[in-house]
Amino acid sequence: MKNFLSDFNKLIKLRLTLTVVFSASISFLIGSKVQGEINWINWLILTVGGFLVTSAANGFNEIIEKDLDKLMKRTMDRPIPSGRMTTGQALVLSLFMGIAGTLILVKLNFLTGVLSVFSIFLYAFVYTPLKRKSPIAVFVGAIPGALPPLIGYFAAFHNPQISWIPIILFLIQFVWQFPHFWAIAWVLDEDYKRAGFRLLPTTKPDKTSAFITLLSAIMLLPVSMMPLIYSFGGTIFTAVSILGSLFFCWQALQLYLKLDVNAAKKLMYTSFIYLPVVQLTLLFDFIVK
Repeated sequence: MKNFLSDFNKLIKLRLTLTVVFSASISFLIGSKVQGEINWINWLILTVGGFLVTSAANGFNEIIEKDLDKLMKRTMDRPIPSGRMTTGQALVLSLFMGIAGTLILVKLNFLTGVLSVFSIFLYAFVYTPLKRKSPIAVFVGAIPGALPPLIGYFAAFHNPQISWIPIILFLIQFVWQFPHFWAIAWVLDEDYKRAGFRLLPTTKPDKTSAFITLLSAIMLLPVSMMPLIYSFGGTIFTAVSILGSLFFCWQALQLYLKLDVNAAKKLMYTSFIYLPVVQLTLLFDFIVK
């Protein structure tokens, strides 16, 4: 049982899945604050459904990339390439989680369920095979990667309405993913080459890739100010997001100047911290209003 749980955690990429669920949960609470009350039962439904849907997408991703995972040191110990789990077993688990998660999320509202299915499809069946063909895969992958805050926000409403708040929550996470993805791609470039992944802007860690990464980090500055501009982010959030974005830019500038793995690692670690801090600060601003 212990071995199965360990393999299951690797199949669903547990840390990534929890990060996605966290992002959706924060946006759900923001949406709940907008309408004046928090329905904790719906929050639990979102958390369980979101966990299952994200786990399914990651499971499909590993099934499709099983032969490529054997080539990379980082992934060769995953359950399918290592032979501890068959493709059939992983497929049954992923299908079950995807269907169950979608049915759970549809209970909140139809839009939440549709966005969840779209997220699975785009991540597993468009982004995943595109990783070996073109750096445009990062742009495609950033779309399902930014959908959790949109899904979480809409999940807070019985009849969700389009407004600037969920769009901006989506944009913050969307733009954040470019320096985040490219920092990871720089750090893992040698490993990615073994599988033929082409994720850096020029497909290699050069000055141009570093410059484009820097530009993507700079784009976070205006995007992070949008909550203030559209009057739903306060001064605390604005100060934290601007300072965080400036530090993000500084780390991206260091990568541009040094062009080494150590600078890319610092940018990667900064990206891990930036998003949850900004999201939690925005939620805090909503609570203290």
